[in-house]
Amino acid sequence: MRNMYLLSLGLLMALTENTVMTCGPGLNRIRGKCVDENECESITPNICGENAMCTNTNGSYYCHCKGGFTPTHNFTQLDGIKCQDINKCVDGSADCGPNAECFNSEGGYTCTCKSGYISSNGNKTFIAGKGVQCIDRNECNDPSFCGINATCRNTPGAFYCTCAEGFRLKSGETNFTDSEDKPCMSVCDLDKSICGGGTCRNSKDGHECVCTSGFTNYGHKQMKCTELKCNTFISESKSSQASTELTELVSLMTNSCLALSENESVRKERFTQVDGERLLEAFLRALDALLKGGFQGNSHEVSALFNIVESMLKLIGPLLSEGQTKRSATETEVELLVKRGSSPPEGDFSVSTNSTQFASHWDTATGNTYLGFTTAALLSYKDLGNTLNHYFNHLERQKKQKFKINSKVLTATVSNTETANLKKSVTLTFSHLESSNKSHTCVFWDPDLEGGAWSKEGCTTVNSSDVQTVCSCNHLSSFAVLMALYDIGYVYELSLITWVGLPLSLVCLLICIATFYLVRSIQSTRNTIHLHLCISLFIAYFVFLVGIARTENKVGCAVVAGVLHYFFLASFCWMCLEGVQLFRMVVLVFNTTLRPIYMIAAGYGVPAVIVAISASAHSSGYGTNSYCWLNVEGGLIWSFYGPVCAIIIVNVFFFLITIWKLAEKFSSLNPDLNNLRKIKAFTVTAIAQLCVLGIMWVFGCFQFNEDTLAMSYIFTILSSLQGVLMFIMHCWLSKQVREEYAKFLSCICAPQKRKYSEFGSNQTSKSQASKSAQHTGESQI
Repeated sequence: MRNMYLLSLGLLMALTENTVMTCGPGLNRIRGKCVDENECESITPNICGENAMCTNTNGSYYCHCKGGFTPTHNFTQLDGIKCQDINKCVDGSADCGPNAECFNSEGGYTCTCKSGYISSNGNKTFIAGKGVQCIDRNECNDPSFCGINATCRNTPGAFYCTCAEGFRLKSGETNFTDSEDKPCMSVCDLDKSICGGGTCRNSKDGHECVCTSGFTNYGHKQMKCTELKCNTFISESKSSQASTELTELVSLMTNSCLALSENESVRKERFTQVDGERLLEAFLRALDALLKGGFQGNSHEVSALFNIVESMLKLIGPLLSEGQTKRSATETEVELLVKRGSSPPEGDFSVSTNSTQFASHWDTATGNTYLGFTTAALLSYKDLGNTLNHYFNHLERQKKQKFKINSKVLTATVSNTETANLKKSVTLTFSHLESSNKSHTCVFWDPDLEGGAWSKEGCTTVNSSDVQTVCSCNHLSSFAVLMALYDIGYVYELSLITWVGLPLSLVCLLICIATFYLVRSIQSTRNTIHLHLCISLFIAYFVFLVGIARTENKVGCAVVAGVLHYFFLASFCWMCLEGVQLFRMVVLVFNTTLRPIYMIAAGYGVPAVIVAISASAHSSGYGTNSYCWLNVEGGLIWSFYGPVCAIIIVNVFFFLITIWKLAEKFSSLNPDLNNLRKIKAFTVTAIAQLCVLGIMWVFGCFQFNEDTLAMSYIFTILSSLQGVLMFIMHCWLSKQVREEYAKFLSCICAPQKRKYSEFGSNQTSKSQASKSAQHTGESQI
């Protein structure tokens, strides 16, 4: 009982103690004592959550995130905070160094080297700050990367493979980085047509094309062998063999072509680029020899010349080593461009000489077939235009219009063989030889027009100024720029004056010839000179009247021009002899007459020598398309005007001395007035004759412009009436000649009084003889 009582008392005391004594938060009452509760261990799951660490304190605890997580301050479960991962690769706290990549992981990171690099410690991953770096990996140390027939090229962080010379991939490329399914193969196996008309062989320097007979690669061993049609060159040049001037050029072209097309196994030496330079120099020397002194060929020979030049430029271009070659010779200038490669060149090109330019596109120069090279060439002729200042018959002209070449002639060519109708027009720029605002026309040499002539088909004038003209043409050939000139053409009034005046002059000259030859009373040295002067003028004007416009026959027209040249010069020579005779009469006392043999030699021999030399030097200058006279544009006209000017100057010199001497004699103490008056009259007549004949040809110089019609009227009037003026000065104004005419007419009109006249004439014979002595050769003006 007592034990039960004690037990109940103990329980009551225990309950009373728990009720009276209470512990705070984080503490547990154990055996009457408040003992700390370890929340970090007693609560499951972790009171702080994932990626956090719990730290217990007396009566409490706190949480903090693990390294690599945020936030970084302490917290408890009541704050509702969870630890989040920090991306160190993004915030920059992790620096892996160059050529490395950072990879973030939960609570940390790792560094990995980029492709083509390895870590310096040999591990795949590393942590920054440990002194580890990413260094280049040399893939070329492993021969399996590129395979055979290829070379490995290491680069920082990478590599690439290059096929050996003469090898490439099936795609055509030569560089690659992955050799799987990309072996380098021989180009001879990949492209069976790579050598064209030749055999492909591999060599240490790559592939090599060995050309068969009739094909050539112009000395470039890796270039496709193309057919060289030497037979065409030879057949085209046979037509030129008739011209000895073209022989050297033809021989040079055919021999060079045959040497290039010879089978390489037979040829002693391979052609090299040096041969191209030598061939160009030889070609220019041959052209200089041909063109020196002016090319005298006909239209067929001009066409042959241009054809040879085009063929030679196409032959030489691929042989040259430099991409651009420029040369200047005595008679020509040339520039050549050449492009080589596995693919055709692109873009524009331009070649030029001193006063010409040729511009186009490389695809125009290449054409539809690429031969492994493309060439373009321009050759300009310095003086060929003077020879080709003809052949305008196929050009449309306006009324009174004629043409003159006002630029250097050029030949433009490319390696494209189909240039007769180009898709893209070429541009040609010419500097003018003479600054002029006249109309200019772009023309080319067409060999199909009667053997060769100028034509403007396919060419247009883009723009033209005083100093240059720009042309656009849809074909290639030899080109020039023509300047439009105007002559007086057909003027009815001038024709009327000519057809009325010249016959009248011929009649008057015929009367003068009969007078000087038949009338014995007036015959003297001076009138002998007048006789031959009238004969020369009569023949010249008669030929002029019947043949000046007969241009349909070239040979006949040239003969007419030569005859006119000779007899007009002869008339001036006889006029010069008259000045010499007057000089001798005044200055010399004895031997004042000239011997007939000397006069004939000077009057007819000197013109013959001049005409012979002119015809030998420039025979094509006799006759033009408009008239049968000397060609003004070729310079031959000066073979007439030069001697004429010299004769006029000599005559003026003699006349001045004659007048001076006459003045001295008139002022002397005992002048022979009768004789001096006769010489004075002779001198005045001769000066008047010189003025008429000389001034006429001065006006004749200015007939070659559209604005000189007045000059043409003066020239036509003076030339048409020159015979009339000669008759008036030397016959009609001479008293003695008039008396002879009166006697002649009286005999014709009154024959019944002849006996009486004979009696009267016997009575007066002595006095008549005296008058003849006084009036011999006298002319009163």
